[in-house]
Amino acid sequence: MRKIQVVYFLFLVMVGNVSLAQDARQEYLNVITNRADKIVATLGLSDSLAYYKVRDLVVNDYDNVNTHHESKQAKIQAVKKKFSADKELQVTKVSEIERAEAKKLEKLNAKYIQRLSKILTKEQVEMVKNGMTYGVLPKTYSAYQEMIPSLTAEQRGHILMNLIEARELAMAQPGSKEKHAVFGKYKGRINNYLAKEGYDLKEEGKKWEERIKSRKDLL
Repeated sequence: MRKIQVVYFLFLVMVGNVSLAQDARQEYLNVITNRADKIVATLGLSDSLAYYKVRDLVVNDYDNVNTHHESKQAKIQAVKKKFSADKELQVTKVSEIERAEAKKLEKLNAKYIQRLSKILTKEQVEMVKNGMTYGVLPKTYSAYQEMIPSLTAEQRGHILMNLIEARELAMAQPGSKEKHAVFGKYKGRINNYLAKEGYDLKEEGKKWEERIKSRKDLL
């Protein structure tokens, strides 16, 4: 009798865990669906079928990227545990995993953009990309041009090229923190480039603040 009670208790625990996992899964899907809705709503799609196709593609991409990163972390943790006694080999194995997973993620993103491009225009695809990365690219590109009005066409092109590369990488990150970290890294590169081009960014920043203040004072 005692054994039956224990088995029944374990069964209830298992069922409860499954239920919690399902609830968490559904909550996550609701969050990314709402996020996708907000992005797709900006595209001006009059065809409801196209709207929901695009929304499903965005939701699936969020889900696939998140699943990919969870799987990658599980592999890394397993390797760290397996080679805990040999730190050098551990680092090598982790690097191998990261390189392999980065290639998988690149292919995943390429397929996603390819599917979007079958439904959307190039401009709309850009809007989706910016929406999935919190509009950091256009905001940052505009900010650099406002801060340094004397930027040459070549310098503006260099800034834009780096921001586009950052956006592609940021899209493949699982969360807001990681996405912004990618842009932060590339902003550092841009700042170093501009410094080499002879710009004093602190001074340019002060001048920009003064211009903003002057405009506000005129209102």
